[in-house]
Amino acid sequence: MFPSGSPRSLSLVFLLGMASQGISCPSRCSCQYLEVNCTGQQLQEFPVDIPLDTRQLILAANNVSYLPPVELSFLADLVYLDCRKNLLGDDLDFTFIGVARLVYLDLSFNNLSQVTFSTFSHLLSLVVLKISDNPNLVAIEKDAFANNTWLRHLDVSRTGLTFLDTSTVRDLPNLRLLGLTDNLWHCNCSFLDFITWMMESDVHFPDADNITCYTPAGLRALRMPAAEAQLHFSCLTQLHKQDYVFLGLVGFCIFLAGTMAAWLAGVCAVIYEAHTSKGEEEEEEEEDTA
Repeated sequence: MFPSGSPRSLSLVFLLGMASQGISCPSRCSCQYLEVNCTGQQLQEFPVDIPLDTRQLILAANNVSYLPPVELSFLADLVYLDCRKNLLGDDLDFTFIGVARLVYLDLSFNNLSQVTFSTFSHLLSLVVLKISDNPNLVAIEKDAFANNTWLRHLDVSRTGLTFLDTSTVRDLPNLRLLGLTDNLWHCNCSFLDFITWMMESDVHFPDADNITCYTPAGLRALRMPAAEAQLHFSCLTQLHKQDYVFLGLVGFCIFLAGTMAAWLAGVCAVIYEAHTSKGEEEEEEEEDTA
């Protein structure tokens, strides 16, 4: 017999408890208290027979291309989900609707192409979200994280992103760390507001030296502080197409108003002259009659 309270005796009690409750462990996965680890098992599909009280599920380094929302919803106590290095793609909207307690979610090294409001909107307790190293990720909707107000750590490094709306991250009250490294940022006047927010924010940007402009060619490889200075100069002193249209309309209105004013002045002058001439003629006729 093992001494009471020893690690071996506790493990034996745990295993006996699992057996007595009829709890099984997914094939090719390892299970311990509240954790299921299926790392690197070449799984093609989401594993079955996951204990319903699982708190931590690790599916890293497999070939899973789909997360079934129904099966996930059975894991209502799940707080930690690691799906990095899989083949997950575009069908993640409403996937996490049944795991509202999720705190940590890693979807890095997958095939995500966009993030919409419906992707993570049900994860009201989410604190850490990693969606880095998704080279096909080209769009994150403006309100994609509107419901994730507890989010503290967000990583979108090494993706295909060229633009990120400022309000997408500025309106996250608890955000403390934002990964933006090695993306294809298009540093134009529309992106200036985001760069300015970066410079003024208290958020930490890891590896900030590698957050650089990719386009236009004149700003390529330029770090954000230098890019902000150049964009401030060019965007605030350079007129754009809509500015020329506006100035053209203003000029036309001024020209039209001036023309109308001159015409009215001419008409008034002619009427005045005609009235004066008529008065003089009447006076001459009265003198002749007298």
